[in-house]
Amino acid sequence: QVQLVESGGGLVQAGGFLSVSCAASGNIFSIITMGWYRQAPGKQRELVATITSDGTTNHADSVKGRFTISRDNSKNTVYLQMNSLKPEDTAVYYCNADGYWDGERGIRRRFNSWGRGTQVTVSS
Repeated sequence: QVQLVESGGGLVQAGGFLSVSCAASGNIFSIITMGWYRQAPGKQRELVATITSDGTTNHADSVKGRFTISRDNSKNTVYLQMNSLKPEDTAVYYCNADGYWDGERGIRRRFNSWGRGTQVTVSS
């Protein structure tokens, strides 16, 4: 299948910045959409931002103007630059990818994979 590994994150003071990245690996044919989601304690997982293979982006209203998603298709990697961080941005950030991979016997299959998450903590 397809594995996603996040890196980055950590602890930062309010108003600061952080970046996270996520690399996909496996027998990937194509990745249609990559995105970031987050889940704060006691809350449901929510969309942060997505980006398609042609670079079309979608950012949640809560992060517009502060966060920027980008992608390197040649590396199957998605990035999230987070500026002007607020305590309410504290959450585990998860990477997601949706696309096609080549399985056994050359069978091409759809996949939707999640990373294990990386913690982002913003102190006030």
